Amino acid sequence: MHDSTTDERTILRGVLDRWKAAVDGHEPELVAAEFTEDAVFQGLHPYSVGRKGVAEYYDSQPLGLAAEYRILETRRPAEGLVLGYLSVDFSFTDRPTTSVYLGVLLTRTTDDWAIMHYQVSRLSDGT
Repeated sequence: MHDSTTDERTILRGVLDRWKAAVDGHEPELVAAEFTEDAVFQGLHPYSVGRKGVAEYYDSQPLGLAAEYRILETRRPAEGLVLGYLSVDFSFTDRPTTSVYLGVLLTRTTDDWAIMHYQVSRLSDGT
């Protein structure tokens, strides 16, 4: 796969499909493996840096958590980087679905792509 010919959505789906499978399977270490060693991670709790914080965050999530994402925007700010802006619905077995917006910045690694920045925001509907 050469960066200049690979579609940004395809790159995002490759990483995010693995992220989703690991989230849905409650496999925090596999979720963390989709991130760089020094990734900045901001879920709905205080931020962390690195895979350990990502794994701890997802390990603390309840069993049955599932993610459904939709890519809203993509950009290629520089060679070897892909920016994605998504809507994500996190569903639970025992409470209402949480809908958020997610910004991710992926970087090209030696053999694939990985998330180097992950930031969730919950936007008000204005009411």
